[in-house]
Amino acid sequence: MKYFLSIILFMAGMNSPIIFDFNKDSDISAWEMVNDVVMGGESSGSFKLSEDGHGLFSGHVSLENNGGFSSVQYGFEAMSVKGFSSIKIRLRGDGKDYQFRIKNRSGDYYSYIYTFPTSGEWEEVEIPLKDMYPSFRGRKLDMPNFSGDQITQVTFLIGNKKEQDFKLLIDKIELK
Repeated sequence: MKYFLSIILFMAGMNSPIIFDFNKDSDISAWEMVNDVVMGGESSGSFKLSEDGHGLFSGHVSLENNGGFSSVQYGFEAMSVKGFSSIKIRLRGDGKDYQFRIKNRSGDYYSYIYTFPTSGEWEEVEIPLKDMYPSFRGRKLDMPNFSGDQITQVTFLIGNKKEQDFKLLIDKIELK
């Protein structure tokens, strides 16, 4: 019955493709940490499954040695975003601002970025694709906002120009 209902919802155009849905059995081996240590910084972040089966991105952002960010990224086969206008993420932050980033093609040197606040409670953040702007190494590029028809990577990044501990729980990322 569940399978039948899924087909009906998909045929009706109401099914949202899932980019990642965390649970206790999730394989998160394709999620990769990138901290500012790649440029000499001293921030430390980690990514694992929480006891409840959510993605747990946590650590400490340090400004030492010109550092200041921690990120976790997930690359995948190109996923079409045709017919979708946003990405919806169910998450629980710690009251800090985070960036959500996407790449149109895996070989691109830049990402498209959207910064969002968190409330400390479970919430759904909806990110309009058209509002994601291109950036490279913290600088906005003189290019149009995202208008591609596919994505190949998603990233969560914290880098608020201050030293701070952080904790972000991620439940689900889907197209809307």
